Amino acid sequence: MNAFKPRETLTEQVARHIENLIVFGQLRSGERIYEGSMAKEMNVSHGSIREGLLLLEKRHLVRNVPRKGAFVTTLDDYFVRSLYETLELYLTHTGRKLVRQWQPSDMERLESLHRQMKTCYQNNDLMKFLELGIEYTKASLVYADNYFIVNAIDDLWPSARRCAFVAFQYGGSQVLEDNLANMEESISAIRDRDEERLAGILHRFALQQCQQVLDAIAGNEQRS
Repeated sequence: MNAFKPRETLTEQVARHIENLIVFGQLRSGERIYEGSMAKEMNVSHGSIREGLLLLEKRHLVRNVPRKGAFVTTLDDYFVRSLYETLELYLTHTGRKLVRQWQPSDMERLESLHRQMKTCYQNNDLMKFLELGIEYTKASLVYADNYFIVNAIDDLWPSARRCAFVAFQYGGSQVLEDNLANMEESISAIRDRDEERLAGILHRFALQQCQQVLDAIAGNEQRS
């Protein structure tokens, strides 16, 4: 018997739509989001847009400024460095638990996702690649056992997707190759139950990803 799965609420659907506009650059860094035009475009009430924007503020994609409106969070040096520093802290903490506690089914899941991402890379399917990357990281959180960390990381995913897309637009296939290489190294360290090696891999990759995004932002600013 299939488990009951409630449908997404209208607020979640609105938030998901606006999230994708931001993640994939259709709403730009610092741009104002007009409730009226967005409500008309989506054929929903102003209240639904407002609730969706509040949800996106929690997910760090939107700033709601009193008496001024909602704005896309500025993607700048401070924001990007803060994001990757925080992700590294959380993922290293949970990664150590995974190294100590993984079961064969966990390794099968991680290796399967890695193979699927290689196929997406070969097929030039960026959107699926990004989604599988999130699934891979979620699979590595199986032993996190920490309410606050899991919920905090959930709220960081949209910004991680946004930054990954910015980096890919600028760095192209090299960014995807770096992701795959990092995953392969991480899986090896997890399989060997080597906490320190995994921590070192995550640290180097966080620095690399952060720099790729910063280079992309700087490159885009020069072009404009």
